[in-house]
Amino acid sequence: MFRKILIANRGEIALRVICACKELGIETVAVYSEADRYSLHVRFADEAVCIGPPRSADSYLNVASIISAAEITGAEAIHPGYGFLAESAYFAEVCQASNLTFIGPRPEAMRMMGDKNQARRTMAELGLPVIPGSEVIRSEAMALEEAERAGYPVMVKAAAGGGGRGMRIVRTPSELPHAIQAAQNEAAASFGTPDVYLEKYIESPRHIEFQVMGDQHGKVLHFGERECTIQRRHQKLVEESPSTQLDQQARERVGAQVVQALQKIGYTNAGTVEFLMDENRNLYFLEMNTRIQVEHAVTEMVTGVDLVKMQIHIAAGSHLDFEGKTIALSGHAIECRICAENPGTFAPSAGKVTAFHPPGGTGVRVDTAAYAESVIPPYYDSLIAKLVVCGNDRAEAITRMARALEMFIIEGISTSIPVHQKVMADPDFRAGKFDTHFLRRFIKNSDDII
Repeated sequence: MFRKILIANRGEIALRVICACKELGIETVAVYSEADRYSLHVRFADEAVCIGPPRSADSYLNVASIISAAEITGAEAIHPGYGFLAESAYFAEVCQASNLTFIGPRPEAMRMMGDKNQARRTMAELGLPVIPGSEVIRSEAMALEEAERAGYPVMVKAAAGGGGRGMRIVRTPSELPHAIQAAQNEAAASFGTPDVYLEKYIESPRHIEFQVMGDQHGKVLHFGERECTIQRRHQKLVEESPSTQLDQQARERVGAQVVQALQKIGYTNAGTVEFLMDENRNLYFLEMNTRIQVEHAVTEMVTGVDLVKMQIHIAAGSHLDFEGKTIALSGHAIECRICAENPGTFAPSAGKVTAFHPPGGTGVRVDTAAYAESVIPPYYDSLIAKLVVCGNDRAEAITRMARALEMFIIEGISTSIPVHQKVMADPDFRAGKFDTHFLRRFIKNSDDII
């Protein structure tokens, strides 16, 4: 087992990794920007190193500074968390070259799945169903031909994309050239490459993903699915497990397909295979995230497995010692991502938190790095806290979440809590009747926001 791990991240995920390391008896090194000097991950780590100014490019994305921090503190491994460098194959390779263990998948798998178009092609070859689509678009003529073949509406998507960036819906041929240009510009700015491809657009989809874990000895397990359909700007706001749309037979069938595909490519450590479900409950491979997910706590609540500790064990060479190919789920869990955002427009709301009281009680978990008098800086993601609850069934989980939201006090900034409360109270949500456009009913000028 490692003696010391550096966490190349900030906020609640950095604190989450520190908690796992403390339970494993591993020393931790926090890195921080000047804006995060008084953050909790800095306080609770055994050591902390400032790696630059507030801008991500000068700090949390600065590979040289992070590697230097690991070397001067004697860290043996680096946990990237999620976001920032978590899915950078280049960063993983630099770690290897610097004799540091990267706690995540191998760089080859990250490159394979990081290019969304290549990932679709690979998964199709490995037997997973994929949405009809194109290769990388090389000309307007090719785009028009491929869109006609797939059938309108289509989605223009960044090949190296994620988080809703570089995406445009196109309903007619006349809209296609402008949409491609706009998506290419956004993709180049966000991901360093303008490559985009086309995909058949499913009008009323649900977003369902499978949590997987693979060791270095050829074993891959899945830990059931998460329903991540409640979104804004293609970013998740509410997640739950299990999904109301999959029965045990479907769960085992799709999970077995996922496990088999990832065993063939020798996948290691944590990953999430994401699907879109159409109105007929057909699942289509969407993409794979080669890291721990924001919403991993949902799966932890229904499986009783600490996925972050498992990541560390796997990186140290341990075997997955579970019987079979899947893990049993117990009860129902829901997560609300509490963000520093205006609940009417989702505009960011940075500033000082003047009062902070997280809810508690049976079946309630709060992952956060916020506290009273802490500052939510304007430079990073707006996530403040992950509020996760677990109940014996979905109805109890929804009731528990509604209670916890009511008791969650955050003052000084705007938050998304009012939106979450509307979702929990909505009859259709409670009945399991929703798709990715669900939030439109709560938001004015929703076409500009959702």
